[in-house]
Amino acid sequence: MFQSVRNRRRGQNETEVNIAPLIDMVFILLIFFLVTTTFVRDVGLKVDKPQATSASNLEKESLRIGIADTGSIYVEGQRLGLDQLRDRVRQFVLKEKSGSVIVIPDEKLSAGRLVAVMDAAKLGGARNISIATRQRKR
Repeated sequence: MFQSVRNRRRGQNETEVNIAPLIDMVFILLIFFLVTTTFVRDVGLKVDKPQATSASNLEKESLRIGIADTGSIYVEGQRLGLDQLRDRVRQFVLKEKSGSVIVIPDEKLSAGRLVAVMDAAKLGGARNISIATRQRKR
């Protein structure tokens, strides 16, 4: 009886919605997505990758080396020469034990320049060298 009198005084249609649990869930979801998202460091260069039918996904913890159609080499947005590239790969291999390197050549790049970059990466201590391509549509 006490509650019904109280409800009449406050108004029977008046209801309260507690949104604190909703806010908690939103923050938990936000934290979950931030923790599970992987951030990929790009080379800072727009490259038209060649196409390949057998293209597959590669490791995320790898050094990405971009080569422009002019033959310029870029790592994390910084332009490097072959000797500097070898040193950068050596530093990466010491820090990341995987030693994986992904070379991202432009489609118009000459094979000679690609081989020179791959050779410099190998001399720097890279264990696995992959070439990035776009998957060809069938």
